[in-house]
Amino acid sequence: MNWKLFADLAEAAGESEPDVETADAATVGEALDALLDSHPALAARVLDEDGDLRGHINLLRNGRDVRDAEGLDTPVDDDDELALFPPVSGG
Repeated sequence: MNWKLFADLAEAAGESEPDVETADAATVGEALDALLDSHPALAARVLDEDGDLRGHINLLRNGRDVRDAEGLDTPVDDDDELALFPPVSGG
């Protein structure tokens, strides 16, 4: 699967499309763990003190918010695209 990071999350990781080994990931949460293991600077921006996804962070699987599915327990496939977005504002 492929990861895409946006705005300050891409800056923290040092790249917008990190190459992360996620072959064993069965869920979005496991794929996120692999991303954070390879880019630890993202953890504080993405997870809260309890290890849960921060409320203002959007995590999408194939363009759909995982909160509308099973959250971090949402199943993933090898060809999925996962994306992390910080809060976005504008006008």
